[in-house]
Amino acid sequence: MFETEVKYNILHSYFEKLSYQPELIDGKKRFSVFDSFEDELHSLNNGVGLRDISDSGILELTGKDTLDFLHRISTNSIKYLAKDNLTETIFTTEKGRIIDTAVILNFEEYQLLICSNIFKDKVKGWMEKYIIMDDVKVSETNGKYSLLEIIGPQAESFMILLCGNSVTEIEPNKFKTIITEGTYFNLARIVEKNKRQRFWILCSPENSIKLVDYMINNKGIFDFNLIGDDAYNCYRVIRGIPASPNELNDQFNPHEANLLDKISFSKGCYIGQEVIARLETYDKVQRNLKGISFDEPVNSDGQLMISDEKGTDAGIVTSISYSQKCGKYIGLAYIKKAYSENGTSLLVKNGNGISYHVTVENLPFRK
Repeated sequence: MFETEVKYNILHSYFEKLSYQPELIDGKKRFSVFDSFEDELHSLNNGVGLRDISDSGILELTGKDTLDFLHRISTNSIKYLAKDNLTETIFTTEKGRIIDTAVILNFEEYQLLICSNIFKDKVKGWMEKYIIMDDVKVSETNGKYSLLEIIGPQAESFMILLCGNSVTEIEPNKFKTIITEGTYFNLARIVEKNKRQRFWILCSPENSIKLVDYMINNKGIFDFNLIGDDAYNCYRVIRGIPASPNELNDQFNPHEANLLDKISFSKGCYIGQEVIARLETYDKVQRNLKGISFDEPVNSDGQLMISDEKGTDAGIVTSISYSQKCGKYIGLAYIKKAYSENGTSLLVKNGNGISYHVTVENLPFRK
């Protein structure tokens, strides 16, 4: 089990004042549901949702060699990242396994690296291990920032309502300073290869309360909701979005996690490059992230291993959620290639020895 210390988050206190009650999960305060799982999921699929992701790992990097250094130790092309631009990259081990994914934002005088909270110390230690003669300093931000995510098909229209037409001037994978109701923040537009779009608001903790309060009270006709962990987990499972630590950890490589859009195959060497390139060149990927659907309700006690009817190892389940659209429990799993064809029937066994029949499905799940 991954554990992390409880850290103060100013928005947690604000949410509690609105009568939302957090749970203590793995040593961390979490809001599993705000108002209604169904309403939150509906907003993610049809409207706009607000996620507080301030508990992400946020590191500040300074020094004239920072971009070149990040270019050399992670998978994507970063050396020439322009001011007010951002990019996603992956830190991998010498064996090409995933340490964590990260978003790099270039503020010119410094860069922010945003990764998962659970692997923040690992990422920081990994970078510092390779800083030798480079002019690079990695610093903790210690609650300096709050980070909000605006997501859903109405996200852009909602941001225009709040911030005006300046939102439309932000090109994909860029950010700019915005002022709304006298409140300063940086607004980033993140667009992935499948055209999935989300907005990030980076601001001071004090301003995050003003902004969240303003959104709640000025949502107009939008199908807007605060989004808890349960609804977002279902949303991402349906879409096949891997997350740390479930799908993104050092048991797996970027090929298996379907993260090739975060890898530059033309920039040259980085840590793990030889292994990742060999997997691509010689088609040596042994398993892939796939969807699975359960024939019955599942008790997910312990690690869920996947096998065929003869008991031969076929993979491992990494995430589970209940989908009302599908009318059944679904999940993400790393499935060996021999069993990864859509419609393949397999068995899943939990820690208590109980077996469930599952069917392999392509991602994203059919809606």
